[in-house]
Amino acid sequence: MNETQQSVTEVTRRGLFDELRLAEVNWSGRLGEADFLSRIFDLSELPSRDHRVRTMAGDIHMHRESFYDWPADWVFDDTRLNLLRCPDDVILNFLCEMVHPIVRGDEGEAVGLVATFNRHLASDGFEIAPRSYISGKAIYSARRQFQSPQAATGQARLVADGLASDQVAAQITRMESSIESDPALAIGSAKEFLETLCKGILTAKGETLSGSETMPQLIKRTRGVLHLDVDTQTEDTIKRTLSALSSITQGVAELRGQLGSGHGHHPSVGRPSPFVARLAVGSATTLGVFLFQMFEQDADALS
Repeated sequence: MNETQQSVTEVTRRGLFDELRLAEVNWSGRLGEADFLSRIFDLSELPSRDHRVRTMAGDIHMHRESFYDWPADWVFDDTRLNLLRCPDDVILNFLCEMVHPIVRGDEGEAVGLVATFNRHLASDGFEIAPRSYISGKAIYSARRQFQSPQAATGQARLVADGLASDQVAAQITRMESSIESDPALAIGSAKEFLETLCKGILTAKGETLSGSETMPQLIKRTRGVLHLDVDTQTEDTIKRTLSALSSITQGVAELRGQLGSGHGHHPSVGRPSPFVARLAVGSATTLGVFLFQMFEQDADALS
């Protein structure tokens, strides 16, 4: 992030800091406060407010380690750091450092803090998300917010309502909630969503299922009962579009097999990226909604 403008408003910052204060979050984690802040600021260049020491680093050692006469939440109000009004890249870097594996060893705690950060940052169009991994733990960075998982799956919830299916609704909830925190689960849930939907359509059409069908086979049969098969008379553009359905589905199936939940993996297999999970969820919900809409249209035509 190289933001210089203050898009993360003071209102957002105050709201977030208030929540961290109420929860008594240890903002420096397992590091000393001066060590933590030195990852972001040059404390040797910031002045002391105590005549006994020269720099802000000395101030912190004096008042947080020797006498402990500053409150634990002093960092949010110190005008030298100016977290309330500093450029966006500074405050966002501060939050990312709070959940760095060196700072916070408990991965569950880090994920919980990221969820808190993102709840506040969303209104200003930012989010904290994994950028890479070290020793299996996420390194976070800030970015402009992508489409929310809820927006991506909003139409899919209409499918669950139309089928009156708690199972489909649960799959959608898992997709929404796990893209960032558990990408493998999101990928697995995307595949299960499509499987469940296709089986529901095929059953409603009187088709017999063995239970051993692969997802591409389910999609092909679903296309057939919905009269979406590609034939030689179909226009080239439509042919390419319909044929792409199988490619999308096969891609999701392979993602699930390689990276998603539901299969045992070799220990060397890396954790899938949230970007990959977004692709799987977006593809699955787009295809699923389309098939369900065609199913409803077909039913209306026969009624």
